[in-house]
Amino acid sequence: MIRFNNVSKRYENGHDALKHINITLDKGEMAFLTGHSGAGKSTLLKLITLVERSTRGEVIVNGINLTKVSNRKIPFVRRHIGMIFQDHRLLYDRTVFDNVALPLIIAGHPHREIGRRVRAALDKVGLLKKEKLQPVMLSGGEQQRVGIARAVVNKPPILLADEPTGNLDPELSAEIMGLFQQFNQVGVSLLVASHDLGLIARMKYRTITLKDGMLVADGGSL
Repeated sequence: MIRFNNVSKRYENGHDALKHINITLDKGEMAFLTGHSGAGKSTLLKLITLVERSTRGEVIVNGINLTKVSNRKIPFVRRHIGMIFQDHRLLYDRTVFDNVALPLIIAGHPHREIGRRVRAALDKVGLLKKEKLQPVMLSGGEQQRVGIARAVVNKPPILLADEPTGNLDPELSAEIMGLFQQFNQVGVSLLVASHDLGLIARMKYRTITLKDGMLVADGGSL
């Protein structure tokens, strides 16, 4: 599903964000990606979504070698990956419904299907009754759930989350992780970047640890 073969990433300023990374996330697997600030977690996720490209090595996602993907084909690759951010990245001048519908509109789905899929995604995250509200009217936890609904509305086989609970209290963090577990139980592959070691330990999933751009641990829960 996701494979890194001896992947390194060096930025133009000479900083080595990742060095010789070898990891595989199997289909239907859920794992945490952790490490100190600046360890390379976000860079690794950006390589999967082709926001950045590797300097050396191969990144293979859904059987596609990303090193060979042209810029024109990047949107096609991204349609199969849901991305969840710490800061939500919602459009605050649009309704909850419109925010979740955006990926479907971009992909050209018919209007009737968009309505059905958006409401199914909002129902899954418990926000069906708030589809007409503006994001500013929601709590931080609810805004994060809108971001999750937007990420899953296209039914992608892979979900990536970059510090999805970084701004949430422990109770809301547990709720978000519970949603991720539900998606994983129906076959979605998840890679969740987090520095919350306590939360990761309670979840008891595979943990991939980076330090200074290098893989230092890969195994059971912390």
